[in-house]
Parts: sequence; C-alpha cells; structure tokens
Amino acid sequence: MDRARVFIDGHVGTTGLRIRDWLEGRADLELLSLDEGRRKDESARRALLEQVDLAVLCLPDEAARQAAGWLEGSDTKLVDASTAHRVDESWVFGLPEMTPDQRDRIRGARLVSNPGCYPTAVVLALRPLIEAGLLASDAPVSVRAVSGYSGGGRALIERWQDAGTGLLNLVHDAPYAIDRVHKHVPEMTRFSGLEHSPAFVPSVGPFRTGMRVEMQLHQAVLAPGAGGKRIWEALDSRYAGEVFVRVMPLRDPFDGDEHTFDPRTCNDTNRIDLSVVANAAGHVWVVGVLDNLGKGAAGQAIQNLNLMLGRPEAEGLRA
Repeated sequence: MDRARVFIDGHVGTTGLRIRDWLEGRADLELLSLDEGRRKDESARRALLEQVDLAVLCLPDEAARQAAGWLEGSDTKLVDASTAHRVDESWVFGLPEMTPDQRDRIRGARLVSNPGCYPTAVVLALRPLIEAGLLASDAPVSVRAVSGYSGGGRALIERWQDAGTGLLNLVHDAPYAIDRVHKHVPEMTRFSGLEHSPAFVPSVGPFRTGMRVEMQLHQAVLAPGAGGKRIWEALDSRYAGEVFVRVMPLRDPFDGDEHTFDPRTCNDTNRIDLSVVANAAGHVWVVGVLDNLGKGAAGQAIQNLNLMLGRPEAEGLRA
C-alpha cells in the first residue's frame, strides 16, 4: 500500500496535537509538517497543502475558510475540524454512524467537515428517535452538557490550570455561553432532524478531558407509548455492530451511582457511550459520554481520514 501524505495544518493546538500523536508511527501514512519558523507562513502552508493527499485543518474558522479556498480545484482532500463548514451543503458531515449511507458519502468526498463534540452526542442520540417517530421533529428539546476544559483550546486550558484562578478546585461545573446561541447549535439542529434549535446549556468542569451530554425528553414531547424501553430499543437497533458507538444496557429499575455517568469514562478512546434512563413520570433522559478530544474531535477526524484514504475505518483508534 502506498503511503498517503498527510498534513495537519494547525498541529500545535489541542486537537492537532492529539491527531498527530495518534497518527505517529503508522506505516501507511507520511506525516508532513513545517518547521516552527514557517508554521504561520501562508505561502509555505499553501504549498504544502497542495502537495499532500489529505490535510486536516485545525484552525480558527476564518483561517480554515481561507485554506479551503486555496485548494479549490485541487485534488487534496480536506477534513476541517473547525466550525466553518459544518452546515455548508458542499461539505459532507463527517459522522459515519449518522445514517446508513454516511460512510459511503465520506469515502467518496473530497471535503469533509468534522463534527463538534457536543453535536456528536446530540445527533447520535436524537436522530434515530425522530426517524423512528418516537420524538416529534418539532419537539422542544433541552440539552445540558459538561466538558473538560481542554475543549476551549489553549487560552481556556491556561486559565483553568493557572493556580491563581483556583478553577481546578471547583466542586461544580461552570456554565458558559448561556446568554447567546452557541456555535454548535446549528449543526445540532440540522443533523439531528430537529425543526427548532434545542435549549442548550454547556458548561466546563474541573477536569482536562471528557464530556457528558444530557438530552432531557419530557413525556409530553414523546409519542404515545414511547417510554424508556422503546427509546433504548431504537438506539440499540440503530447502532448494533458499530465499533465506536456503544449503547449501554437498559437498567430498569435504574441502579446507577455517583460514578455511573462520569464524563471521563471514554477518555483516550474514539468511543461514545449512549445510555437511556426512564423516569417514573414518563420522562426519558438520554445521555452520551465521550472524550471531547476523542470521538468529539481528533478521533473522529482520524476515523474520517481513514475512510477518505481507503484505510480500515478503525485503524489507529481505540474503542
């Protein structure tokens, strides 16, 4: 097998570093890079982007749009980890498990937008329920989530790790962006199948990586008889055989404890765990746990890279 040439544009950020770390040592890939002095040199970046088989863009949105523009008409394949192209119809949404044909769409694509960490859980949890008629597409949905502080990039990491802020000593998570529309909401809405944007409350917790995303489904928005068991069956059937999506056994009665939904459960993997909890009042709680830098970013990017380059989908990834 020929070695595919890969360039991570923005490899010094948290996602880029994780991608590079997980790709190191793969005999089927040649990782190309620029030295520190040329890392921000536009002409050098553009030249290298034009030389490789596939590039992963780990850049701010505007820089990602610029890099993609340089490559219009070229053969270089792109995986964009920014939010710049996630609802752009000319890009394929890079979530292989989303629909039965999504893998084939990614395999044949030159342009793939990597999903956000929060939307990965929301889409995988809600889309099968809407398609099965268990949840109305026009239902008002509330999503609450907590992520490790690495999800905010270098500035947030430095802030949380600064001993002077005392943030690592918090005994609670800290909500943010509650007064505005979070940048991940458009892709949550579009790819889950919801007609209305969910009420989304994200927060940061005193841990580096890991994520828990909770979808609270009031009994009034569910189809008649669509309780916890039917919702669990829909998810279990949809993801049967999937390597990176694990539907946890239905616990009825629920017997979990304080550790059951630890956001760090899937750390250092490309896996997401989906759980369903039925409430006696008829409400249903669906929760996704994943590594915000794994299935929520770098791992997902590698999964897409593997598909686009004709490699085994799980190559170099832990489930």
